Amino acid sequence: MLYSDSLISIELHESSVPWLKIFTQTPRKEFSECTAEEKKAIWDALDRIEKAMLAYFTPDKINIASFGNMLPRVHWHIMARFRNDDYFPEPMWGVKQREGFVLPAPMEPFLERLKEEFSGRRAAD
Repeated sequence: MLYSDSLISIELHESSVPWLKIFTQTPRKEFSECTAEEKKAIWDALDRIEKAMLAYFTPDKINIASFGNMLPRVHWHIMARFRNDDYFPEPMWGVKQREGFVLPAPMEPFLERLKEEFSGRRAAD
């Protein structure tokens, strides 16, 4: 668990690319069922994570998705994508295209920065 408050939680998804998931604390099936506060918290987290991924990893693209077919609960995926990652241009759950992708920067400092920012120990960018 990267972050948790009364509205949302943020988790790391094990992957070769930076991939985080944002969940509502209250299980909801559809985004339209979320309260205004939950929606604001989700959009704020997506915005902050995207900006942090762009600044730290300088990926070729950020992917943001919300499907919920396997887990019928509101949650959002946000991942940094690179032209040479294992699956590009396929989705991360698609057909693997190659082997041997290495992140351009280590993951741990990025995660620590996000933990600090979301816990309020850093000013929001």
